[in-house]
Amino acid sequence: MAPPQFHPEQEDRHYGRGRWLNRNLIGMGLASLLSDLGHEMATAILPLFIVTIGASPAALGMIEGFSDGASTFAKIAGGRLADQTRVRHAVASVGYLITGLATGSFALAQSWLELLLARTVGWMARGTRGPCRDNILVDSVPAERVGTAFGFHRSADTAGAILGPLLAMFLLHRIGFRWVFLVSLIPGVLSAAAFFLVVREPDGAARLKQPFRGWAAATPASFRRFLLAVGVFGAGDFAHSMLVLRAADLMGSSARAMSAAVGLYVVHNVAHALFDYPVGVLGDRYQRRYLLAAFYALDVVATIGFAIGPRSLSALAVLFVLEGTVMAAEETLEAAVATDLLPRDVRGAGFGILAATNGIGDLASSVVVGLLWTQVSAHAAFGYGALMSAIGALLLFSAV
Repeated sequence: MAPPQFHPEQEDRHYGRGRWLNRNLIGMGLASLLSDLGHEMATAILPLFIVTIGASPAALGMIEGFSDGASTFAKIAGGRLADQTRVRHAVASVGYLITGLATGSFALAQSWLELLLARTVGWMARGTRGPCRDNILVDSVPAERVGTAFGFHRSADTAGAILGPLLAMFLLHRIGFRWVFLVSLIPGVLSAAAFFLVVREPDGAARLKQPFRGWAAATPASFRRFLLAVGVFGAGDFAHSMLVLRAADLMGSSARAMSAAVGLYVVHNVAHALFDYPVGVLGDRYQRRYLLAAFYALDVVATIGFAIGPRSLSALAVLFVLEGTVMAAEETLEAAVATDLLPRDVRGAGFGILAATNGIGDLASSVVVGLLWTQVSAHAAFGYGALMSAIGALLLFSAV
């Protein structure tokens, strides 16, 4: 069945022109808000659940790293599908559904290996849907407002990431870990329904169907240089759920410290949401490649802070705010920069390669940081992250 069409006569816009805040963007924002509400409920308490089943920081690093790394192949496939207007809407819808179901299945896990399996399935679905959704987004808004549109979408996405941990904190001591995971199923399933029912394939996009020109066309030289910088930075950009574990460890690992650590993750996500849209607007007005490099440099400062390891709640809150701001810039500006560098007819494939590059970086960073933390020290683990972030920032300043 062909996906529903987004007709210009039904919206006051035409393909590539018109309002940037339209039905499609609102539908994508709602779907992402609900999806993040569900899986961030689980993500916020996952480091603490890991402790209760007797696993180590290395196990958390394995779960985060291998699930992100395994999703790399799905991201490449998703990028290829993202250029096929007949299927990308359905692929994105199913991807939202599988992510929600996999996250809810955490409730059944008895060991960290079972968590790894469930997380990997969910993140592969998330990786597949991402390039499809992003390419529909770019096709749905005016070219000059792409950064703004990405910023708006990421803000909605992160609003769910704020509500998820808050809801998890409220429910955790009332119903326990496993019931929180089960409750996360509800927004996860609703996110798939929102995307399928509200978002429509842009009408003009179907008329631009062309044969796939190959992966070389999707990786022009300027884009390859950009990918190198993103990949090196990503090799030190470990999963931010590890920040929760670091904060709890610094504050004493008591029940109160664990609750405070989840609260700091909420602070992180609030900063993320607040800065997504402004960063996107700035990216439309100024040179967004160098703006992104500046945020990479800011990550160096924040990661060094975690390596030093302040124990006061206020100091940790500042570091979580900095990391949330950096994440806002990554998610908003990396896709917008890629839009500048990629030919339109293979842009979806390019988005997939970008996502895969991030996935490989996530695999390397989370596993290495987890192992360094367990086998050497937290100082060594976060010091490694700061070093890779610094190299990535320098590459982005000099190579693009």
